[in-house]
Amino acid sequence: MTLGRGKLAATAAAIAAIGVGIGIGIHGLGGRTITSSSPSPSSPSASPSPSATSSPITTATTSSTSPGTTTADTPAGAPPPGNASFDYQIGGAYTPPTGVTVVSRDSQASPAPGLYNICYVNAFQAQPGTQPWWQAHHPELLLRTADGDPVIDKDWNEALLDFSTDAKRSALTAIAGAWIDRCAAAGFQAVEPDNLDSYTRSAGLLTKNQAMVYATALAGRAHEEKLAIGQKNTAELSSADAHRIGFDFAVTEQCADFDECDAYTASYGDRVFVIEYSTAGFTKACHAYGARLSIVLRDLEVSTPDSPSYRYRAC
Repeated sequence: MTLGRGKLAATAAAIAAIGVGIGIGIHGLGGRTITSSSPSPSSPSASPSPSATSSPITTATTSSTSPGTTTADTPAGAPPPGNASFDYQIGGAYTPPTGVTVVSRDSQASPAPGLYNICYVNAFQAQPGTQPWWQAHHPELLLRTADGDPVIDKDWNEALLDFSTDAKRSALTAIAGAWIDRCAAAGFQAVEPDNLDSYTRSAGLLTKNQAMVYATALAGRAHEEKLAIGQKNTAELSSADAHRIGFDFAVTEQCADFDECDAYTASYGDRVFVIEYSTAGFTKACHAYGARLSIVLRDLEVSTPDSPSYRYRAC
């Protein structure tokens, strides 16, 4: 179950980026050349593909080095350490609080120097504001109703991507794989692809098995680039499912609110990073798991400290 993904700030940034229309030309990241000549959509959760020539992007925010342990000795591809001090910054990058050693940031932001950085990408749905790009360049990759209308996640105004066939999964893996390559080239240590659970909002047009096959391809791409990959939400996956896909850790929102945290600890032990958006959920999570897991309280916008809505607490 995915409710509070901090999409409010991300949506505004994506729309602003499309209006600006900044061009970028990056080729062959991660040792691959993407052959498509069309630019990929860009947003706080969708990085441009290496072949993009006119893709609008958001401006990355670079933070200064935060106190804490460094990642100099972290083996390539290693998952983030369990029960680490954590911050969730997908709505905008800033200098992490003192002591934080693991941070998740949008793929357009720069990694926090010296810390373990997780790269956020929206791999299963089209970020708000990018649907016109998908319609223009890859209309076949938008999931559609029998009437031909895109299927929309109404909570976030995101069109679902169609991974129902081998051909469509291959095409999506090429696009999302380029974002993963960019994460690796930028210096991130891991990636969290969002909306794995989109099949639950597809009115039966997508299946859990199809999502798992697509996720397995993304995990393979991440591991080729020496990145760990996290399961984002989707408590419906069993431990066997998660391990078959190749996930290395979990990032979960509101698992205490929905009594789902045990589903993740069963698969990943203490390598579970919990974001709660309510004081009640945060208190519940800290009481039950605070000695074992990385747990933070964030505002729904996942905003930066200069915003009046900013909120951050850790157990």
